[in-house]
Amino acid sequence: MNGVQLAGQPILVLQEGATRTKGRDAQKNSIEAARTVADAVRTTLGPMGMDKMLVDSLGDVTITNDGATILDEMQIEHPAAKMMVEVAKTQDESVGDGTTTAVVLAGELLKEADSLLGQQIHPTVITKGFRTAKNKAIEILNDMASNVSEKDKALLKNIANTAMTGKSAEKASDLLAEICVNAVTKVIENGEIDVDDIKIEKKQGGSINDTQLVEGIVLDKEVVHPGMPKRVENAKIALLDAAIEIKDLEGDAKINIDSPEKFQAFLDEQEKMLRGMVEKIVKTGANVVLCQKGIDDIAQHYLAKNGVMAARRVKKSDMEKLAKATGGKIVSNINELSKNDLGYAGLVEERKIAGDEMIFVERCKDPKAITILIRGGSEHVVDEVERAVEDAVKGVAAALELGKFVPGGGATEVELARRLREYAESFKGREQLAVTAFANAMEIIPKSLAENAGHDPIDKLALLRAEHDKGNLNAGLNVFTGKVEDMTKCGVIEPLKIKLQAIKSSAEVAEMILRIDDVIAAGKSESKGGQQPPSPPEY
Repeated sequence: MNGVQLAGQPILVLQEGATRTKGRDAQKNSIEAARTVADAVRTTLGPMGMDKMLVDSLGDVTITNDGATILDEMQIEHPAAKMMVEVAKTQDESVGDGTTTAVVLAGELLKEADSLLGQQIHPTVITKGFRTAKNKAIEILNDMASNVSEKDKALLKNIANTAMTGKSAEKASDLLAEICVNAVTKVIENGEIDVDDIKIEKKQGGSINDTQLVEGIVLDKEVVHPGMPKRVENAKIALLDAAIEIKDLEGDAKINIDSPEKFQAFLDEQEKMLRGMVEKIVKTGANVVLCQKGIDDIAQHYLAKNGVMAARRVKKSDMEKLAKATGGKIVSNINELSKNDLGYAGLVEERKIAGDEMIFVERCKDPKAITILIRGGSEHVVDEVERAVEDAVKGVAAALELGKFVPGGGATEVELARRLREYAESFKGREQLAVTAFANAMEIIPKSLAENAGHDPIDKLALLRAEHDKGNLNAGLNVFTGKVEDMTKCGVIEPLKIKLQAIKSSAEVAEMILRIDDVIAAGKSESKGGQQPPSPPEY
């Protein structure tokens, strides 16, 4: 029916209940929704940022100022606002930190674009200008960055500290920063870092200062049999991806036993098979068995008699980390197990932590997978420390990946804004306005840092601009004193990769939202009772 003319007007036939927003209204709605999301997280930016308390439909409470966590918990419905959530998710998955920065920048770019749209500048011109400015910003960032390597422990510690500031882990940030740096430098393999090799295990109880780095793997499991040793030194570890059990019959197969003698013979044979399995394991010299599947009660008894410690139903991800930590191989067939497949750990011990048993596999020779055991006074504290440690670990890994860092405290953004304004002068016409708008948007970061710390954003921004005009690239805002200081000397530094990703993703989402000039939303499908379900909140 599309294309039918009625009194010269085209008719677009849509499903009943569908809505359509066109032109400037569609742009305004999308920009407004995205900016609302950015404003929601803006107050959490920086060391003096505030926290959000989020209560889900089950009544579970999350207290955090981590941008990605906040947006994930908010259950946003508006399509344009959802695109902002994607920015935070991408930032979190690729570099782990800078989620709030990315979302706030995207929101400010859209605000600047909205004002240009009001001046009748076409969205295509704005997006072209933004793309040009983004490419120049990446060039400037690479030019500003300083080098860092795994030997620069002090610099890496500062990067970890900067990632954790503003979270409740801050009071123990020195200890946590050291743990995070040590963890990342230990798992470097052929110059590559896989942060999945750093297991983060949490247990409430004690205080944040009780958090420790274990050079091996901590399993939230207990020893399966009370007769087994709870501590094994110089452990030779068998990693099994096979059940130490008798297989059940497959399909509809049945066994008919018609006399007590046959039943006893059946039980004896079963026991003999299990004993045979255990003997094969013991023959290899293994004194610790970590099994991904089940261990039969009879097998447990024989393992205990042979002085072997065992744990069952170990997660697949933990098994992979154990293989990296102990140097052992995961074996899927007990008959194939040999002493060359065994891993080594100086100590395997079951310990009671906050009332629960946990198995520590530590003192490994050259572990390429390790554990950070996080402690804290309550569940909420432990969860927030976990988020802080994840940010710090990923931040240190991101810094080492590119081997570059830039100053924090808004210094990078003010310098970007200054150089982009100079760059804008090389353009004629409307594109110049778009590049200048991109430069202005960069300054939202120092403004927000000042605002969240209770300082006057306009005064502080003027001071920062003056310092950068003098050529002080590292001049940023010390939010605690309100003074403009050299951020590298203060130890406020961030990985280049985090800034690059934040600028790329925020510019790209802003461009995408700006290009929308027509929103066609399908009507709600009717439920069985004929009534429409209640519409969810917009954002």
